[in-house]
Amino acid sequence: MKPYRFAGRTAVVTGAGSGIGEQLARALAERGSHLVLLERDKERLDRVSTSIRAAHPGIAVSETQVDLADRDATTAVARQIVGGHPRIDLLINNAGVALAGRFDEVTLEEFEWVLEVNFHAPVVLTHHLLPSMEAGAHLVNVSSLYGLISPPGQSAYSASKFALRGFSQVLRSELADRGIGVTTVHPGGINTRIAADARVGSRVDREEFAVGVKQFSRLLTYPPERAAADILRAVERRKARLLIAANAKIPDVLARLFPVGHMTAIARVLSR
Repeated sequence: MKPYRFAGRTAVVTGAGSGIGEQLARALAERGSHLVLLERDKERLDRVSTSIRAAHPGIAVSETQVDLADRDATTAVARQIVGGHPRIDLLINNAGVALAGRFDEVTLEEFEWVLEVNFHAPVVLTHHLLPSMEAGAHLVNVSSLYGLISPPGQSAYSASKFALRGFSQVLRSELADRGIGVTTVHPGGINTRIAADARVGSRVDREEFAVGVKQFSRLLTYPPERAAADILRAVERRKARLLIAANAKIPDVLARLFPVGHMTAIARVLSR
């Protein structure tokens, strides 16, 4: 497949109001891509859109506030995008949510909320936008380190990211003949709002959760702008798989070496 070219093409980015999504939007605008931005938080979305328009007056920026946990709303937005943009060149399913708690500490509604945003929304958007993607287009699904390993307390998040990983790998095989590339991204500790914005399971001890967030936040050191640059470089090169940050690459190696006992191995490495 030829390298992906950004200038003059249309990119759809979910979760564009902060973190990796915001930096992807800004970096795409710098590369000359027109933007369709999706975000749940209207204030964040307006801030990013206004800033990009001011910096890049020649770039068309369309923004939509949508809660991807709402299946009907996601479907409606997908149809709206297709109606307003008959050709989509790049779809980046970046939006994600987290839920803290062991499986027996969360409700089924909380569990399904994570699956809806992290997995079903990308499936719905891809299903509706794919007919508008021609040869040379590209799809990015942002999975996670937790789509490679399975840490305790992350049953919903890990399940959603493993599912997105499998979905992406199948699509890469299926879409190759159409000339459409697919990249699965597995970020490690990126300095975003994922921990701060995470929901807490209904039966989780709040003091225990606070300690866990503090410890986890120490791992979130990789700048989101670097992560965005890594992703767009992978898109340009049509890479199938991208791991971001050392704290994603090392656990991936351990998971390959110890498919069943990798969490024990990782715990030993962390304790040292």
